[in-house]
Amino acid sequence: MRRLPVLIAAAAVLLMAGLVVATTVDRGPSSAPAASVPPVAATPTDGELRQVSRATGIPRRALSAYVAAARTVGRDDRACGIAWNTLAGIGSSESSHGAFGGARLDEAGVARPLIIGVPLDGSGGNRAIRDTDGGGLDGDQQWDRAVGPMQFIPTTWAAWGADGDGDGRNDPHDIDDAALAAARYLCDAGRDLSASAGWSRAVLTYNNSGAYARKVASTATEYAEAV
Repeated sequence: MRRLPVLIAAAAVLLMAGLVVATTVDRGPSSAPAASVPPVAATPTDGELRQVSRATGIPRRALSAYVAAARTVGRDDRACGIAWNTLAGIGSSESSHGAFGGARLDEAGVARPLIIGVPLDGSGGNRAIRDTDGGGLDGDQQWDRAVGPMQFIPTTWAAWGADGDGDGRNDPHDIDDAALAAARYLCDAGRDLSASAGWSRAVLTYNNSGAYARKVASTATEYAEAV
């Protein structure tokens, strides 16, 4: 069965303009890796999270979500090989770990104020995506918008939404849920993220831009080197 294109919006592409750009890519094999796979960072214990947070500059609340998501997927899908620092590289690019636009993660892992992208109305290089969720996630009943620290659009969240913190809810604004959903999504797209081809394929599915993939790889590498 042919894979359908899956959409996720990326905040960092036009960060200077304060815009969120939606991109799409057919999830077929790519001709060449867009970036070299970053090294796998050592997985911190719960007691080491504060130290790693200081070393990397990743807020502790976000770091714990990335580590937990990578652990869960590593247990459930050993072939994937996703690392927490790859998730952190994406979280950095998408929302500065939940801090985009002056937001801050609360104790529950929800960015306050909520991080909601621009309307995907076909302007500014965005693809036009009319409302699919009745405004339930993004508050917009006319157009879809990317939401949360990992910037999912409603249709993608409907397919990949996860409950990362076991509270019985799938909430894209909750970084625990969003990080787990992103990890599963990336593993499905890239299959084997321990190799550059699979890693690049996965990240390009998140945002079909070689520059974006290289930026995520560079950031993830910096985190690995810091610990």
